[in-house]
Amino acid sequence: MQIVTPGMRLIPEAVLANNAALFRTIPETPSHADKSLHRLIIVGGGAGGLELATRLGRKFGNRRLSVTLLDRNRTHIWKPLLHEVASGALSASHDAVEYIAHASRHGYRYRIGEVVGIDRAKRQVFVAPSFDDDGRQVIPPRVLGYDTLVMAVGSVTNDFGTPGAARHAISLDTAEQAARFNKRMIDACLRANAQYEQLSPGQLHCVIVGAGATGVELAAELHKSMREIASRNLDNIDFESLIRITIVEAGPRILPALPEQMARATARLLIKLGVEIRCGIKVTEVSEDGIRLGDKLFVPAELVVWAAGIKAPDFLKSLDGLETDRINRLIVDETLRTVADENVFAIGDCANCMLPGEENALPPRAQTAHQQAHHMAKVIAARLAGRVPPAYRYRDYGSLVSLADYGAFGSLIGGLKIEGLVARLVYRALHKMHLKAVHGLAQTTLTSIGEMIVRRARPRIKLH
Repeated sequence: MQIVTPGMRLIPEAVLANNAALFRTIPETPSHADKSLHRLIIVGGGAGGLELATRLGRKFGNRRLSVTLLDRNRTHIWKPLLHEVASGALSASHDAVEYIAHASRHGYRYRIGEVVGIDRAKRQVFVAPSFDDDGRQVIPPRVLGYDTLVMAVGSVTNDFGTPGAARHAISLDTAEQAARFNKRMIDACLRANAQYEQLSPGQLHCVIVGAGATGVELAAELHKSMREIASRNLDNIDFESLIRITIVEAGPRILPALPEQMARATARLLIKLGVEIRCGIKVTEVSEDGIRLGDKLFVPAELVVWAAGIKAPDFLKSLDGLETDRINRLIVDETLRTVADENVFAIGDCANCMLPGEENALPPRAQTAHQQAHHMAKVIAARLAGRVPPAYRYRDYGSLVSLADYGAFGSLIGGLKIEGLVARLVYRALHKMHLKAVHGLAQTTLTSIGEMIVRRARPRIKLH
């Protein structure tokens, strides 16, 4: 039996079921680096992991430090943009960072593979074999040695065990999932336009479960994209009246983690666009043709996106005794070091970091991962110099929500409220900051100029 993981990599179930027995027979994989170098392995090439590998690779470049980035995917895309990939507003292939090429330019090593366990006593990471789409092994199982290990595996959607959610709803954790939803959305419009019979209940209806930033931004993007698709020679039916988008939120309001004023302004705009908002009710089941709310209400829907809640990947719960919280996040101290091992650290969404004097862990946001990557570079430098690692300090720079071309709202540091064009520019600037950290100022500037030129020559949305 085999398990299909995101990205269509096949991992034999035995690899996951009995890691220790399997990897005990595998010799440690040579790193091809100077053995006098301090070995740093970063697991996860998301925003935090990639920025950390880039920063340290540029700074040390195999001088005193050997940096290895380990990720099961071959490309990176900034996760806050996945809703734009899902709607077709952004092509993942245009914005993706290829790890192999990027690593060679920035002084670190990239290794493809999925971590399935560690041995803290021997300071070893167990990497599962990689398989192609036909089940043939591409890379054998490996054992990698480390002196410092940084877990930066991010988070995945938490469906809370809702019946049918894993099978019938699409999450937006990866570029592959976002692209799959985009294709399903386009197919839905083509099918509705070409069929002879009357549209069935729920056809061209999209339900988004979860009204956090991803959910509300996706609703606005879909409102624009589905209508743009319909305008491309799909003139057999009235898409304007038949396309429906519904947001379902178990809490009392949308954007529960953001200021209430932003939530109210966002809700008013979505309602003006015709998006239906249902708050204070839970999804109890997802089926092939819709969702069930509570005990009785059924909402027919052809497309269902699950964007409610997050958790860290399940494998962290059994990572050789490292302490985790109820959603699998590794418990770290104020230096971002795990409480059980001084050589293992965690950053980003997979870290439960509660700073002194605070009652809650830091929020799982892009700015958190960015700040922790910056701080983790200082921690590594301190370890190399034999100094005590500095304590991490978080600074909340505010919140932003962008609703396609319809509007944007923000609350910046100091409580400054912004909206409209200013908010949209600040929102885009966050992505540029990530690109600058990954590529440097010169390449980011050239890429941005090139993108402005190319955008005029291609359709606003991806139509294939």
